[in-house]
Amino acid sequence: MIINFTKMHGLGNDFVVIDAINQSIDLSAEQIRFIANRRFGVGCDQLLLVEKPLGHEAEFRYRIFNADGGEVEQCGNGARCFARFVVDNNLTQSKNIPVETSSGPIVLTLDDNEVTVNMGVPNFEPSSLPFTADAPSTEYALQTRTGNIHISAVSMGNPHAVLEVSNVDDAPVTTLGPEIESHPRFEQRVNVGFMQIINRNSIRLRVYERGAGETLACGTGACAAVAAGIVQGKLADCVKVSLPGGELVIRWGGDNEPLFMTGPATRVFEGKISL
Repeated sequence: MIINFTKMHGLGNDFVVIDAINQSIDLSAEQIRFIANRRFGVGCDQLLLVEKPLGHEAEFRYRIFNADGGEVEQCGNGARCFARFVVDNNLTQSKNIPVETSSGPIVLTLDDNEVTVNMGVPNFEPSSLPFTADAPSTEYALQTRTGNIHISAVSMGNPHAVLEVSNVDDAPVTTLGPEIESHPRFEQRVNVGFMQIINRNSIRLRVYERGAGETLACGTGACAAVAAGIVQGKLADCVKVSLPGGELVIRWGGDNEPLFMTGPATRVFEGKISL
């Protein structure tokens, strides 16, 4: 089986994007792991499938698979690349593109080189992640091998734990990240954000992604970190998020308002791979 694909990235968070509308695609977890392998395959943090929608209200269905082969609910950087892909490949003429995901509908908006994604309303209910807690809170104590830490827990369609640190440069991302990712209180594992607050309109962030490890950028992680900071009264409603791969702008009015993420999406190359 030969598959046509496009390699893309959003701030260095890289993807293999596959048109599953004009190709017959049925990938196993083993095949996804092979494609994602940086030595033997193409190499990517996630594989994205562009499919026909299941319902009538969206133009496309958007599916995301981590490098370990597991399907996940949402990916913000991937959503921007998805929008750029369907426009550049003449799959749509729309500038506001309604898309189905496994976590619910989203809307993608293109403006020159930037893509804005309506990411929906952040969910702080522990069961939405899911996360084991007695009651919803803006902060939770979490027992780790090095002692108790305090995190926020928020779902952006996928689960996130956000930990505030004094400086992301020396944050224990590669050691504490995987421990929190597989903590027993997160029964479906979790993405882990390490957030340094610069001021009310600016943060720095590193993210250890579930099933992928640390990536250069995580769109839903940026959304989760800003949402957590806003509900705690530490951040304003428009925040620049500086990630290792570049910058995103997150806007959220709070309460039941949708959160918006704006950033770039870049096409790298086209290719074919034989499976």
